Amino acid sequence: MGPVEFIQSADVTLSEKLLEVVYVIIGLVCIYAAVRNLRDRTNEKRVGTAVFWGVLGLLFVIGRWIPSELVGALVIVMVLPTIFRQVGAGVDKLRPTEAETAGGFEAIGTKIFIPAFSIGVVALVFALFTKISSLVGITVGVLLGMVILAVLRPKKNGPRVFLEDSRRMLDTVGPLIMLPTLLAILGATFTAAGVGDVISEIVGAVIPQGNLVVGIVVYCLGMAIFTVIMGNAFAAITVMTVGIGAPFVLSLGADPTVVGSLALTCGFCGTLMTPMAANFNIVPVAILEMGDEYGVIKKQVVPALIMLAFQIVMMIVLVAL
Repeated sequence: MGPVEFIQSADVTLSEKLLEVVYVIIGLVCIYAAVRNLRDRTNEKRVGTAVFWGVLGLLFVIGRWIPSELVGALVIVMVLPTIFRQVGAGVDKLRPTEAETAGGFEAIGTKIFIPAFSIGVVALVFALFTKISSLVGITVGVLLGMVILAVLRPKKNGPRVFLEDSRRMLDTVGPLIMLPTLLAILGATFTAAGVGDVISEIVGAVIPQGNLVVGIVVYCLGMAIFTVIMGNAFAAITVMTVGIGAPFVLSLGADPTVVGSLALTCGFCGTLMTPMAANFNIVPVAILEMGDEYGVIKKQVVPALIMLAFQIVMMIVLVAL
């Protein structure tokens, strides 16, 4: 199905069509970052950087419409500059000075949280009251936030500012921005390859059959540990539920709604303790220019362990007692 047939087809939902629009917007921003870096002579790695962002943007824009083999080849081309450490950023000439930052704070103050808050609110509205993907809701929330910022400071916040700040954020985060996506793909690959069945055989040889409490403890700990390895609870839950959750917890009559929601929360505890969750624990460090690369994780480990213990006890109380 080509792009025109896709848009006109009654079999394709509105959510799917809007999601493609979101991907095109993301792709165009990446391509803009590629062009800006290619023209930036202060960037010693400008060619490799342009290749990485350009191919990534191209995949977002046309990836759906080209053969899978070509997509795979482009992915290989995209990661080559990263492997050879040829992705970087030039001199940030648009970085606000301290005086400009202070002026922005005096002009807006705590109203700066309004556009950030609007993103979450719009995403929730889309998730609760529509059948449209929450990713589309987040995008609409971002656009609304841009409008609010433009209204708050009309002479300072124009379209070019938003575009340049998007490019600056991509330069700051770098190839790590692809890590959550790649980890989610890895989780699906593990499940399809039967890793869950292997885990089930290993766990079945260790823990006693028919003991729901032990099954819950192993399942919850497995979710946290596998998330630490994978960096993504949504990727881990498919593997761990196939390997442990289904045979050792759900098969004994446990409520799947309670088990599923608490298992994900246990996975999120693992998210707080791993650098693999780059979007939570590494990207903010880069954006905020913190001195300690693992400073966020160090502060989160103890609360994460406490919450993990609480989630395990809660699942036992709600399911096994």
